Amino acid sequence: MFLDGPEWAARFQTFRSEAWRLETLPEYRVPQEVDEIVAFRSGERIDSRSYSSRYTDELKRQRREGKSKGRVHVLARPLSDYLHFEFMYYGVHAAAGDQIRIMDVTDRPNPLAEVQDFWMFDRAEVVLMHYEPDGKQISREVLEGDVARFREYQQIALDESVPFEEYVREMDL
Repeated sequence: MFLDGPEWAARFQTFRSEAWRLETLPEYRVPQEVDEIVAFRSGERIDSRSYSSRYTDELKRQRREGKSKGRVHVLARPLSDYLHFEFMYYGVHAAAGDQIRIMDVTDRPNPLAEVQDFWMFDRAEVVLMHYEPDGKQISREVLEGDVARFREYQQIALDESVPFEEYVREMDL
């Protein structure tokens, strides 16, 4: 089953305990971000001390409710312009409760090289994220069948990654 619109948005409102994502691309082409990326490339930055959005408010609410949202982004240096842009938001999202981790595979084999992007909800439902090579999303598809291997992918990603804040500090970004 493919997800779009309200059915997709509902997943982020109805999960009971955990929404978790694996990100594997150096760039995502999201139409809503086009203007922000142009501004970022021209030198504009958000004020991380005062930044607030519907997304950060939702993260804080979910955290208060005892829910967790997290992700691991698999990447290799040098970081793309898009990743520098994304990192600007990762900082405020992490401060609001998003458990963001980075798996840098620059100097080592990628243990998840053949795994595509996915979201996992409550460790029970997996939604496969389909993208064009340039990062444009094609579709989202609910996995039919056993999600056990995706739980294993999540564990590998968590074991092989570091918290975003630590990564940024160590890389002096």
